[in-house]
Amino acid sequence: MKHIRNFCIIAHIDHGKSTLADRLLDFTGSVTEREKKEQLLDDMDLERERGITIKSHAIQMNYELDGQEYVLNLIDTPGHVDFSYEVSRSIAACEGALLVVDAAQSIQAQTISNLYLALENDLEIIPVLNKVDLPSAKPEEVTDDIVDLLGCDPEEVIHASAKEGVGIGNILKAIIDKVPAPDGDPEAPLQALVFDSVYNSFRGVETYFRVFNGSITKGQKIKFLATGKDYFADEVGTLKLNKEPRPEINCGDVGYLITGIKDAREVKVGDTVTDAKNPTPNAIEGFEDVKPMVFAGIYPVDTEDFEELRSSMEKLQLNDASLVFTPESSAALGFGFRCGFLGMLHMEIVQERLEREFGMTVITTVPNVSYFAYSTKNPDIPIIVNNPSDLPEPSTISKVEEPYIQATIITKSDFVGNVMSLCIDKRGQITNQTYLTTERVELNFDMPLAEIVFDFYDRLKTVSKGYASFDYAPIGMRVSKLVRVDILLNAQPVDALSALVHFDNAHSIGKRMCEKLKELIPRQQFDIPIQAAIGSKIISRETIKALRKDVTAKCYGGDITRKRKLLEKQKKGKKRMRQVGNVEIPQQAFMAVLKLND
Repeated sequence: MKHIRNFCIIAHIDHGKSTLADRLLDFTGSVTEREKKEQLLDDMDLERERGITIKSHAIQMNYELDGQEYVLNLIDTPGHVDFSYEVSRSIAACEGALLVVDAAQSIQAQTISNLYLALENDLEIIPVLNKVDLPSAKPEEVTDDIVDLLGCDPEEVIHASAKEGVGIGNILKAIIDKVPAPDGDPEAPLQALVFDSVYNSFRGVETYFRVFNGSITKGQKIKFLATGKDYFADEVGTLKLNKEPRPEINCGDVGYLITGIKDAREVKVGDTVTDAKNPTPNAIEGFEDVKPMVFAGIYPVDTEDFEELRSSMEKLQLNDASLVFTPESSAALGFGFRCGFLGMLHMEIVQERLEREFGMTVITTVPNVSYFAYSTKNPDIPIIVNNPSDLPEPSTISKVEEPYIQATIITKSDFVGNVMSLCIDKRGQITNQTYLTTERVELNFDMPLAEIVFDFYDRLKTVSKGYASFDYAPIGMRVSKLVRVDILLNAQPVDALSALVHFDNAHSIGKRMCEKLKELIPRQQFDIPIQAAIGSKIISRETIKALRKDVTAKCYGGDITRKRKLLEKQKKGKKRMRQVGNVEIPQQAFMAVLKLND
């Protein structure tokens, strides 16, 4: 055990985490010339295109220093705020972390957020200043920022360039010298932490774990504590670039487990694996079920594709356990699914993967969050409202609660005013303001989650010219004055366009929605009224004028009564058409509600 080192890399998006992992693999000779490629651990096309890590990865390297062979387990982590639970489990499986900071961009919100996670788990932090070869790099300034943040000596900050391969040897030496070897009792009952799982269509779910106590052998009967189910370990092994089966994985090491499980929901990230006959008395702390933060409806463009969409979603869920969905139906869109996502990026990626991997074109409704409504009859039992149409009649509600988050925004001091006014627009309350340096400010806000769901991140980047970084954590439910704004087309409510909004914003949102729909819905042979309503009260109205045929064109001369007769006949026809006519709503009208501020 004393020659094993388990470490992860934490960094903000785009600070060179995947490139650094590539260089470590090259330097330790873990990959052959044939296998080398950029972003080696990111195996999804989407990850390569966007340059972000979506799924965490683990790989084992062997490295010799001063004649002694060491085993280094790198547990890679995603960098985006939407995947922070996965990051927390990866951190829990390690004893050390490389804190990678871009020499040009300095410390960002996600860097600090992940650093706090690592410090909570008592990890040894090794600061790495990456991209020192860039013309825009400011190594001295950024080193000072890291020293202020960590309280370390400037000499401890390793200067490196992952792209050029500079400083990689120093990083590996620091990992071996500073990161403590795993401690555990090899004789104790098996206790292993599940930090990731992937679905293999031939072999079922592959579980990645780190052994804290005891050891796991091939053929052993094991038990998952969160689900309470028993399985046989058909195969265990180490995570090289290709999986290498082993007869046993010992205390302190990282490996994979194949048990033939076909349902991904039976393996939960953060669960504890133990021996079925001699179980461990206590589970590893920190396990929780992944909670979706954002909800949206996903519907097939053609209603006949509903079953095909269901099977596509089930296959996708096997690879992405944080996606949850339940069937629902909408009067406007037919049958579809109500899906829960970890955030807007997660939602975007799921939609993209459905299109690429399964060839499904889908309509996504307006994203929203989960609310709690309390009725006057049962004031203690909350009614969970995932969809605006689930909200009871206003007269029967005693109060409505909505989820709040604590937002951390780091920006340049020049943009503090812009960022503050954006957050206050979004019903945020400032709780703290700290100057990290003379140039960089950290702002903390309590904000409703619903306000950051749509376009908050995009607008934040706009008002700060791309310099602000953003991170958030949920802080519970708070009472709020919320109302449902319904959209009526030709006096018929369209449930897919309903939205739950704060009472103070309801009138302006209703007005803007009506104006936007007036632009997007094509004209018909009859007038179409577009109305926004709260309950039975109409708060805004726009009218799409009818296409009119000139029925009087054939009247040349003669009495005015002839023209009047034709116009009256046309009027009656329009009235009848309005009673039986259907209004076609184009797909972009559903998405337009998201872009109200454009």
